[in-house]
Formats: sequence, C-alpha cells, structure tokens
Amino acid sequence: MTEAKTTYTEDNIRSLDWKEHIRMRPGMYIGKLGDGSSSDDGIYILIKEVLDNSIDEFVMGAGKRIDININDQRVVIRDYGRGIPLGKVVDVVSKMNTGGKYDSKAFKKSVGLNGVGTKAVNALSSYFNVKSIRDGKAKEANFSQGVLLNESGMSETKSRQGTEVVFEPDSSIFTNFKYRHEYIAKMLKNYVYLNTGLTIVFNGEKFFSKNGLKDLLENIVNQDEICYPIIHLKGEDIEIAMTHSRTQYSEEYHTFVNGQHTTQGGTHHAAYREALVKTVREFFGKNFDSSDIRKSIIGAISIKVMEPIFESQTKTKLGSTEMGDGLASVRSFINDFIKKHFDNYLHKNPDVAQSIQQKILQAEKERKELSGIRKLAKDRAKKASLHNKKLRDCRVHFNQAKKERSLESSIFITEGDSASGSITKSRDVNTQAVFSLKGKPLNSYGLSKKIVYENEEFNLLQAALNIEDSLENLRYNYVIIATDADVDGMHIRLLLITFFLQFFPELIKEGHLYILETPLFRVRDKKQTFYCYSEQEKEDAMAKLRGKPEITRFKGLGEISPDEFKHFIGDNIKLDPVMLDKDVPIESMLSFYMGKNTPDRQAFIIDNLKVEENSLEK
Repeated sequence: MTEAKTTYTEDNIRSLDWKEHIRMRPGMYIGKLGDGSSSDDGIYILIKEVLDNSIDEFVMGAGKRIDININDQRVVIRDYGRGIPLGKVVDVVSKMNTGGKYDSKAFKKSVGLNGVGTKAVNALSSYFNVKSIRDGKAKEANFSQGVLLNESGMSETKSRQGTEVVFEPDSSIFTNFKYRHEYIAKMLKNYVYLNTGLTIVFNGEKFFSKNGLKDLLENIVNQDEICYPIIHLKGEDIEIAMTHSRTQYSEEYHTFVNGQHTTQGGTHHAAYREALVKTVREFFGKNFDSSDIRKSIIGAISIKVMEPIFESQTKTKLGSTEMGDGLASVRSFINDFIKKHFDNYLHKNPDVAQSIQQKILQAEKERKELSGIRKLAKDRAKKASLHNKKLRDCRVHFNQAKKERSLESSIFITEGDSASGSITKSRDVNTQAVFSLKGKPLNSYGLSKKIVYENEEFNLLQAALNIEDSLENLRYNYVIIATDADVDGMHIRLLLITFFLQFFPELIKEGHLYILETPLFRVRDKKQTFYCYSEQEKEDAMAKLRGKPEITRFKGLGEISPDEFKHFIGDNIKLDPVMLDKDVPIESMLSFYMGKNTPDRQAFIIDNLKVEENSLEK
C-alpha cells in the first residue's frame, strides 16, 4: 500500500496581513479569551492595552486624568495627554511596528514598547473608533475588525487636547462575555497606586492615590490583621511596601514593572524575596531560615526598567536581568536598595524590628512543631498519588522549566463518585484535572495549620495544588469548586471556602478560586435542547418550544451525563469567582459563617437565597 503524498508548493505559502494574524491567533497578543469571569481574560487585556498608552502620557507629564466609561460591552477611554499626531492617527492603530515608543527619549521607561497593543484591540473589535485632539484640531477614524471604514479630515474643535478610543470586543471571538466591575476596579486601583497624582474616573467612580504602594497594601489588608504598620520605602526607579499578617500563613506579593502588574513575578520578584531575607539576617545577626522570615509576609514592589523584556505579549512576567542603559542588574539594584533603606528603617524603628523578630521566632517554633507531621503527611500524599485515588491530573498544568502555570489549567474539586465520574469522563484531559472529595470536609474554622497535615482530605488537596509554602508553584490557574446546588452541596462549598480562607486566603485574593455553575433544568423537544440556569431561563426556553416540552430538573451533578457535561465545562463553562471584601476582616467573615452564631447565619441565608450575578451596574 502506497502512502498518499502531500503536495507542498508555492500555493501552500500564505502571507497574513496584520489584522488577519491577530484574529487568527489572538492568544499570542492578549492571552486567553475567556468570558470575563477571570481577571486575566482577554476583554480586560484589551482595556489595559489602550490604558497603557494613556498612562504613558501621564508619566511624560501630559494629562492628569483619564475617563473610562463602560456601558454593556462598549468601552470608552479618554485621556487628556498630548494626543496622537494628527497625521498618524490611522497608522498608529493599524500599522504594525508603528508608534512613538520606539523613540527611547520620548518614552524612556514605557510599558508598551512593541507597538502592538492598540492594533490588537482594533483587530479584535467589531467597532473601533479613535479620535485625537491637538492644538485646536481633531481627527478621527473608524474601523471594524481592523478594517478602516472611514476617516475624517482635520476639523476645528474647542475640546480639550488628548485621545479618545471607543471599542466593542468582537462577539464572534469573545463569546457570551461580560465585564465585571470588581476586576476593572482592581486594575484601575493598581494604575493609580503606581502613578500617584493620576485620577481615573470609571463610570463616575474616582480612583486616586497619594501614598502609592502603601495605599495598595492598606486596600487589601485590614489594619487589625497586620503585625506592625506598613513599611513604605521609595527611591529612584524603585518603591517597596511590606508588613506581616497575623491571619495568613503563606507569602503574598504584588509586583510591578513600569506600571505593569506582573502577576507571575519574574526577576524583580525573586530579587525582592532574596533581599528581604538577606537584610533581616544581617540586621539580627542570625541565620534564620528563609521560610520563617517570609512566612505571612505581604509585600509589594515596583521598579522601572529601560526597555523591559517580558516573557509574553501580555507582560505578566519580567524576564529582564539588567536595569538597562549600562546600569546595574535588577538583582543587585533591588538588593542594594533594600539593604540600605530597609536596614535603616529597622534601626530607626526598634518596635517594628521587635515585631518582625517575634513573628520569625513564632514561625520557627511552628515549623519545628510541624516538621514531623509534615514529613508523614508528604509520605501519605506521595503514596496516595501513586494509587491515583483522589487526583485525576491533566497533562498541562505547571511548566517546571519556565516556573509558570498554564493560563488554561484548572482543577475541579467535587464530591461523590457519580459527580467526579461524570466530570472525569467529559473533561479535557490536557488542561482539566479532577480532585474527588470523600464526603463533607472538616470545618477548619479556628483550627491551626496542624490540621492540614493531619486531615487526609486537606493534606491531599494541599499536595495536589502544591501550595504548602506559597502560591508561587500553584499547579492550576483555576481552582473550581464543583458541588450540587442543594443544601448539602452548598455546605460542602462553604466548608471548602472556609479551608482556603483559613489557611490560603491569597488563593482567593489573587483570583484563583471559582464556583462552577451548572444548569438546573433541561428543556427540550425533538428538535431543540435548552440548558437553563434559573427559573426565568426555563420559562423563556419553554416559550421558544412549541407543544409540551420535556423538562428535567437536575438535582445533582451526578445526574448530568458525561456527554452533556461537555457543554458545561468546555468553551461554554460558567464560572463565578469567589471574591473577598477588604472591609470585612477574614476572621470576622469566618466567625459569621462558621462560628457559633446559628440564628444570625440562618437569618442571613433566608434573606439571601437569591444570588444576583455580578455586573457593572451597582
């Protein structure tokens, strides 16, 4: 039998223009697409790409205010900077490798250096309009999917100088998406923390920061949950803030480069952790274990680098090792700054130094007390992994070579053989793992970390996620609680959230914990099938079908067949993010939900049976 030959000629060679390539491979430019349920979904990257240009204008001393308005799916971003040079308005948003940031004198420490950002937004939008106002004149251009529809001539105007970009993400690429107020607000807060003096107004809500990273930490931790006042140090091209938490066990860091939130860290993150340990050891003259020094630390660092090198277009991890322009390495620059200024701070503030020492000694004592238990727990976890009883892993989760997790990787935490069996059979084995619980987890409220190692379920879950010491090596981007929508399922969900709040709150703070939404009803006739997530959706589906449709009420995940489950955990997956309210201390939250206040909790549950979806409407 002869093999069929595949032809390979000039006809097989095809050149894509800029917009075709972006639309065909959007992940190369904006990461994963998503539906807006995750903070790193593409629709937020689109906003960020436009905002970065406005921020760079502020950094250059042009424009102290940015207005953002989002109505449904239309985004309007208006800055009051210098405005795009009128003769280049079309080129800047539609020609690759075109922009003002190739001139290092004009944009010395900019985020967007490759001239791709707004082009990607343009190509991935069904509607895109750009308008520039300079020296009393205006020019605008309108596009759809990157194709120029029309452009105006230059006209006289009395409007304030600056640039306005209006766009709507293309629904053929971003399906069933919606913007969430919380994610946008967090992104904008980070912008103002890193650019003190800048005002951003989002749908009428004003964001402004006077104290930079100090304000950032104050916004994410409650004052009575920290061991000592936030340490805040600033220098040329560097700013740090830090404290130790009373309530959480792991490290938590917020890192930035040239105003960009590097959610996956990088060289500056590693240098920051290293320098803190070195300085503390030298100050106290003791070789404390690094894990004891960093345990419970909450820190933030921002640096400015000449022409930074990021490890992806979405700029979530810094790859640069040098500060640029012949300056010191990132590592030595950060180490020298912290060694000098943090050491000086400790000498001038002996009460803070004492609090840090007490925290380290406490961590050392707890580590030694747990050492034996931890060894036994790890051995049990390894044996359990060999038999694969609890975890059905996916093929792609954590890239050890690059020390980063796949943005698409997820793990479903579910209860019961039938439910875990359905998900296991219908999942994508490349990116989706399943962890099976046996019955209801223990109520961990008020218990010490010791219970994590002594309780088999918690120990194996911690091992599966790889979060024992920090979230740095978390194996999955999405940790998804998948339980039935009945009383027992809700209780399991609450017990799992309690476990994470008690021992790993940063998993929630950093946006990794989600609830899987599954349909309550299936409405169908011989031709059509509708899966409905509410009574209203059921009524709407019944109205669309003629005659008397068949209605099935799903009482549990195990009742949904694997073939059907593919619809709910694939491209159309619906996830509800678990978010923390900074104004409510974690201890108070846990006390209310899991403490001995049954009448109050029952009244709350009765009053809040209907859960509304998050939206931009407040």
